[in-house]
Amino acid sequence: MDFWDMKLSREKKRIRRKIRARAKIFGSSERPRLSVFRSNRQLYAQLIDDEAGKTLFGLRSAKFADEYGRAKKADVSRVFGKEFGRLAQEKKITKVVFDRSRFAYHGRIKAFAEGARESGLQF
Repeated sequence: MDFWDMKLSREKKRIRRKIRARAKIFGSSERPRLSVFRSNRQLYAQLIDDEAGKTLFGLRSAKFADEYGRAKKADVSRVFGKEFGRLAQEKKITKVVFDRSRFAYHGRIKAFAEGARESGLQF
């Protein structure tokens, strides 16, 4: 097995994990889907109404990373989650369905979710 075969199988595994995580998750206008994407540097979050096929709003953690400088990424993610939850509350959204996508529920994803819960989002 050479490098390219391994890369292809890694890609297939990642897609399978994403499909498996998304199989039972569906957002509606009353309870939108809170989708999270984690890159090496930032976290991206969106509220999505799957019935209408529209993104209600989205946010990325770049501003919070700049403010907190050399803080741990998990700490920045928690603050980002609190701010995201506050903005969702302003738009009259209190209940969401959490979509972690292909990412395991630990580290930055877990910190974001806990921060969002602290701000009043229910999921």
